[in-house]
Amino acid sequence: MDAKALDALGGELLDWRFKAIPASAHGMTVRAAREARLPLDDFGTPLLTLDAGALDRNVRTMARWTDDAGLLLAPHGKTTMAPELWRRQLDAGAWGITVANLPQLRVARAFGVRRVLYASTLLDPAGLAWLAGELDESLDFEFVSWVDSVRSVELMDGALRAARSQRPVDVCVELGEPDGRTGVRDDGDAREVADAVRKALNLRLAGIGGYEGALAHDASERSRASVDAYLRRLANLYRGLEYEVDEPMVTAGGSAYFDQVADVLGGPVAEEGGRVVLRSGAYIIHDDGFYKGISPFVRGAGAPFRSAMHAWGRVISRPEPALALLDVGKRDVPFDEGLPEPQLVRGKGPLDGARVTALNDQHAFLRDSDAEEGDVVRLGLSHPCTALDKWTMIPVVDDADARHPVVVDYVRTFF
Repeated sequence: MDAKALDALGGELLDWRFKAIPASAHGMTVRAAREARLPLDDFGTPLLTLDAGALDRNVRTMARWTDDAGLLLAPHGKTTMAPELWRRQLDAGAWGITVANLPQLRVARAFGVRRVLYASTLLDPAGLAWLAGELDESLDFEFVSWVDSVRSVELMDGALRAARSQRPVDVCVELGEPDGRTGVRDDGDAREVADAVRKALNLRLAGIGGYEGALAHDASERSRASVDAYLRRLANLYRGLEYEVDEPMVTAGGSAYFDQVADVLGGPVAEEGGRVVLRSGAYIIHDDGFYKGISPFVRGAGAPFRSAMHAWGRVISRPEPALALLDVGKRDVPFDEGLPEPQLVRGKGPLDGARVTALNDQHAFLRDSDAEEGDVVRLGLSHPCTALDKWTMIPVVDDADARHPVVVDYVRTFF
């Protein structure tokens, strides 16, 4: 990555644009605030924080696991959209960074990411023209996209030809499933798409890919069986195609079933001279909800991740004996994969038996707690992909379990 672009983030001024930043830090640079080690007590609510120890543990755990499994890792950047966190993942050995759309790709290139896996089909003519320029100007830039129809191949090839691209764009044929998301449904159609890619002057067949997470949403035996069946289809299709690169790839693997990707695809693909690229992204943050319940490491595949994100909300009203209202809501925390989980009152201790039963835009309904007006409640969250996108500057604390955490860093996001 571009060290100068990353280091420049430390010179950004903190002010009212960042809702996590207290007025006492306005006018400071990120670098100066980091060195000041401000107490979390100085920060207002609502607030989202990351935990330094959990981030480090999760990055090291996943890097070690993929290395032991003989797989490559291109973490999905959409989870955090934080180049500083991408750098941690790359420094730990990640093969590249995955993105899902053109704006995310532009962020990656702005910070010098040199190997990008585009887990979608790029058909925007202006975007393809820009991509052609990036590839032509930066010979060390590696890019792989997806296609799932002959029409997509024709559109990509035509746009690149119009842009007078000098380097072919590597693409993977995307395999889908009925009632799934994108991807060719029929294996015969997939072979036709592959043939079209090989005939296109501005494209090069580099592998196959897909997303098994679109087929299941839990760790039941039935769901895991459907994932295995899909991955076997990927393996069979991989064996039946002729590629235009020396090391073709098979790419799969979100953050829920990457152990099955390793079991089904790892050996066969490696034996035939290919490479398996995982795109797991949520692991660096993890959570106290959906991923905590479905992660392969919960099923015994490895040492468990820790949730690195927490929200903090203050009790601003107790209008009924069993009801407290916190100043944190849908604008601040995720709710698509479960409501926040009350964990503790800062400076006092655990909240046993308390629960959040509803969220409004700016309020959380906290029931069955003894938290008083003015108390700050820490909340466990579910689904990092819809948590970090609500915050443009996120404080990183030394230890979220400490009685009085200290802010030791700041993470800038670009959603």
